[in-house]
Amino acid sequence: MAKLKSNDTRLSRVVPFGLGQVKPRHFREVAAAAWANKMDLSYAWDILRHGVCDGCSLGPYGLHDNVMDGVHLCTTRLSLLRLNTMGGLKASVLSDVDRLRNLREERLRSFGRLPFPMVRRKGDNGFSRISWEEGVALIAQAIRRTAPQRMGFFATSRGITNEVYYVFQKLARSLGTNNVDLCSRLCHAASGYGLKATLGLGAPTCSLSDFIGADLLVIFGSDLANNQPVTAKYMHYAKKKGTRIMVVNPMREYGLERYWVPSVFGSALFGTKLMDDFFQVNVGGDIAFINGVLKALIAMNRLDHEFIARHTGGFEALKGALEEQPWEMLEQRSALPRLEMERFAQIYGLASSAVFVYSTGLTQHEFGVENVRAIVNLALARGMLGREKCGIMPIRGHSGVQGGEECGCEADKFPGGF
Repeated sequence: MAKLKSNDTRLSRVVPFGLGQVKPRHFREVAAAAWANKMDLSYAWDILRHGVCDGCSLGPYGLHDNVMDGVHLCTTRLSLLRLNTMGGLKASVLSDVDRLRNLREERLRSFGRLPFPMVRRKGDNGFSRISWEEGVALIAQAIRRTAPQRMGFFATSRGITNEVYYVFQKLARSLGTNNVDLCSRLCHAASGYGLKATLGLGAPTCSLSDFIGADLLVIFGSDLANNQPVTAKYMHYAKKKGTRIMVVNPMREYGLERYWVPSVFGSALFGTKLMDDFFQVNVGGDIAFINGVLKALIAMNRLDHEFIARHTGGFEALKGALEEQPWEMLEQRSALPRLEMERFAQIYGLASSAVFVYSTGLTQHEFGVENVRAIVNLALARGMLGREKCGIMPIRGHSGVQGGEECGCEADKFPGGF
């Protein structure tokens, strides 16, 4: 019988500081961020102490979060800090765009923030500075001569507050158009649709704190440790509580296999082994894999029948559809043998609690909505919703994805996500 709890809290490497390994260089990047902000260190420190992170989507306030005690700070946030501290560029920088065409994005950003309106008129080599009054008048003139159905409003999902998203979509709709959208349309829109269609709300069903102490943490299509670095700290402490971490992904991510958590002395020195089990599916093979696991759970009688009867609908239709899917087809499409799907089901079947985490590896996909619905099926099959240390956690890539959606910054949603 498969063992459930993970007692594997071994250090990752005997060689200190991960020398010779592919790993984040945390302390070097901290030093680089300090050097980049050397002229504005006091302001940078105020931003870190009192601001919110505009890097990923974990949502710290200042240097802390509501998951656990200690400092919440990562290299992702530090690498973006200069965007908030840099001064305004000189107008002459944009006077000739031909000089800028071959410069890299990082170099262009280093020129500084845009502190005043600038315009490039037909025949000009570059942009020239104008007053705020003239800038607003030009925008208003362009809006007046454009039919509502010909307007488009598009917002980024990083570094913008909820208030801005709300006013932005309000402006679009007040002008008679619903052509308003977020850049998350390309990456995480599938989460909103998949979760809302199945659970009624396009948002996580649990908290990040539920990682710590859950029997199982199952990660689909995500490189958490590198994209949301502080989650490695959460996983480190989850492992100390006995949480077993299973990863389903086409690629074996080194950051999920082992990680050097800089705020934990032993881990910073020798690293922490994170992943207990790895299931290497085909690209696009997640649904086949999940359906194989569901078939195995049914055969093993490891379902939560009471939860299914009281809180779900359509189980018999799902069961019938699974019966029509032969193992040979599921093996071919998932790229994993039946025994591996049954092994996953056996481990999951022993769990009293489980948190399912996924990211853009599932959603930025032709069948993104279907992938999300499949994960919901997997959680519902064993009643892993509505309880402590249980749930579904879509990890957003940017700080404003969830806020932008809930403030109505989408063509087919009003504020509140409805």
